[in-house]
Amino acid sequence: MAASTAIGIVLCMVFIAMGATLEGTNLMAVFNVPALCVVVGGTLGVTIASSGMEKVKLIPKLYARVMKGAPIDYKARVDEIVDLAERARKEGLLALDEVTGEVDDDFTRKGLQLVVDGTDPELVREILESEIEAMQHRHHANKQVFVQAGGFAPTLGVLGTVLSLVHVLENLDKPETLGHSIAGAFIATLLGVGTANVVYLPVGNRLGELSKEEVALRTLTVEGILAIQGGENPRIVREKLMAFVPPAERSDASEAQGGAAAAADPGRDTRVAA
Repeated sequence: MAASTAIGIVLCMVFIAMGATLEGTNLMAVFNVPALCVVVGGTLGVTIASSGMEKVKLIPKLYARVMKGAPIDYKARVDEIVDLAERARKEGLLALDEVTGEVDDDFTRKGLQLVVDGTDPELVREILESEIEAMQHRHHANKQVFVQAGGFAPTLGVLGTVLSLVHVLENLDKPETLGHSIAGAFIATLLGVGTANVVYLPVGNRLGELSKEEVALRTLTVEGILAIQGGENPRIVREKLMAFVPPAERSDASEAQGGAAAAADPGRDTRVAA
C-alpha cells in the first residue's frame, strides 16, 4: 500500500495518545514550547551539522516519497521488456531505435540506447551497474539524514530534561511547584524518544526498503536488456525475469498468461494433469 508508512505513524500516535489518556495524562502537556525548541530545533541543527544543508533541504521531498510513493510494479517492467524482446527478435536490434524515445524510464531508455548503438554487452552491464551503485550511494546518504536525526533526538531530549531539572533545583524553596516542574522536565525526554522512534527511524528504514526495491527493479532491467541484446527467445526472457517478481504477482501473471493462451486457442485443454 502506497500510504502504509503514513498509516503506520498515525496509528502509532493514536495508540500512544489513547494509552496516555487512559492513564489520565493531559495530552496538551506534550506541547511544551521549551522542550520542543530543544528537541526539534536542536535535532535540526545537529542534523544540518552532520549531513550538510543540501541533504536537509531534501527532507520535505523524502517525506513525500515515503508517505505517497507508489509501489513498484515489477510485472509491468517485465511485460515492457518482453514486448521489446519480441520486436527485436522479429525486426532486429536497430528496430528498437524507433521506440527507445517512447520508454518512460530513463534507466531503461539508456540501456536500450547502448544496445542500439552496438555497445559490447560487458560494457553495457558495467555502465548500467555503475548507475545502480551511484543510485544506492545517493539513497544511502538520504536515509542517513533520518537515521542520524533518530540518534540525536533522544540525546537532546535528555539534555532538555537536565536543563529543566537544573531549573527545578533552583526553586526548591517553592515546594508547591516542584511536581509540575519535574513533570514538565521529562517532556523533553518523551519528545526526544518519541520523535526518534515514531518518525525519524521508521522513515529512514522505509527509505532503505524503497531503495532495495528500486535496485531490484533496475537489476531486472539490466538482465532484460542484456537478454534482448543476446537475441534470447521472448518466452525465455519472461521466465528469467519473473524470478524478480514477488510470488503473489507472479501467480497472477501466470493465470493471466493461461487465460490469454486459452482465448487464443479455445480448443486447448488447460487443466492440470492428475
